[in-house]
Amino acid sequence: MQEEQRLIDQCQKGVVSAQRKLYTSYKHLWFTTSLRYVVKREDALDVLQNALIKIYSKLNTFDNNKGSFKSWSTRIVVNESIMFQRKYWNTPEVGSGNLELLSETVSSSAISNLSLEELTKMIQSLPDGYRVVFNLYEIDGYSHKEIAEKLDISVGTSKSQLFKAKALLKKKLEPIYSDDLKMIS
Repeated sequence: MQEEQRLIDQCQKGVVSAQRKLYTSYKHLWFTTSLRYVVKREDALDVLQNALIKIYSKLNTFDNNKGSFKSWSTRIVVNESIMFQRKYWNTPEVGSGNLELLSETVSSSAISNLSLEELTKMIQSLPDGYRVVFNLYEIDGYSHKEIAEKLDISVGTSKSQLFKAKALLKKKLEPIYSDDLKMIS
């Protein structure tokens, strides 16, 4: 933590080597975070570049008494990802209307057996609206009210998107983890 704070202090003074070290420490986390929201690698790199500009330009607003740098910087990446996503969305209510809803709960034991790469690919395969709400609620810890405000949708739409995302994930997991999923049905 002291080393990180030292790097942050140096970054605020414009020390390029400190900026490079801070970037190296978090680039994988930031990039995989953007990939959860933005499916195309090139788009995720654009999001990351925009997020980095904000992270370094707003570094003087970071207060380690209010939370960790990791959380603070990751929220910036999430916000940039959402802003990028909204540019290409006509409506956040995306998905198949005839989706057979299997259950509201995706098996945590099935998900824990997936590698990070497999889970990321599975989340990326969700329709845009489902994916963004799932990421915001399940992974980044936003409430439905916060999601509704962030995406300019109703709380009900947020809940519906999450429910459908979980059902679709469960459906995708079923062939791989049918025994685990039967236990929760």
